[in-house]
Amino acid sequence: MSKKINLTLKIWRQKNAQSKGHFEIYKAEAIDTDMSFLEMLDVVNENLTKEGKDPIAFDHDCREGICGMCGAVVNGQPHGPVRGTTLCQLHMRHFENNQTIVIEPWRSRGFPVIKDLAVDRSAFDRIIASGGYISVKTGSAPEASTLAVAKDKSESAFDAAACIGCGACVAACPNASAMLFVAAKVSHLALLPQGQIEKKDRVKNMVQQMDTEGFGNCSNEYECEAACPKEISVSTIARMNREHLSAKIK
Repeated sequence: MSKKINLTLKIWRQKNAQSKGHFEIYKAEAIDTDMSFLEMLDVVNENLTKEGKDPIAFDHDCREGICGMCGAVVNGQPHGPVRGTTLCQLHMRHFENNQTIVIEPWRSRGFPVIKDLAVDRSAFDRIIASGGYISVKTGSAPEASTLAVAKDKSESAFDAAACIGCGACVAACPNASAMLFVAAKVSHLALLPQGQIEKKDRVKNMVQQMDTEGFGNCSNEYECEAACPKEISVSTIARMNREHLSAKIK
């Protein structure tokens, strides 16, 4: 059964990447515990708009945990306290009445702040683009059994492909590393026969672009796996490192 709770919100406000940001305190009263976290922010923004104040900017789109657009650090945890859950699917029943919630944007040189909680994650798009395409010609709707794929590899590829590119791994990592994201994208195609032709160039180009974008290096903290809403395993990073070393040697 839903109930109403009152909250104190300490929210990061920042005009743009060049401005100095600061926390502002807001009261969120009579919040229905069946609301999602973003719906709670909608209520706060409606009140701010009615008062003639600037609403809080935050990223969102599908609100179904699929697109990877939403993201904020809630009380020090990317996407909040519930494991395997995006911010848009986090419900207010996981918070206590009169609780103080600190809300910040992803923090990384690779994710410059656009405004408030919204950050520019186009670095991920450039990393994906650097990977190029696969040159396999599939024709029109080939039968699924035309090209056999071992069950363990197909399942691992599917798990890696579940990455939605939200950037929580970067926000959680003390080095702001994008290794889990890049490794998931590399692993997805490296495990499948369709991705073999360009796999050496793909991994070299994507790792180089990741470094160019200013993300940090992996130091095996495992924070990325803990924060990932799709629970991508750090084993993908080990696979990417093997693929990258092999590509560099050959």
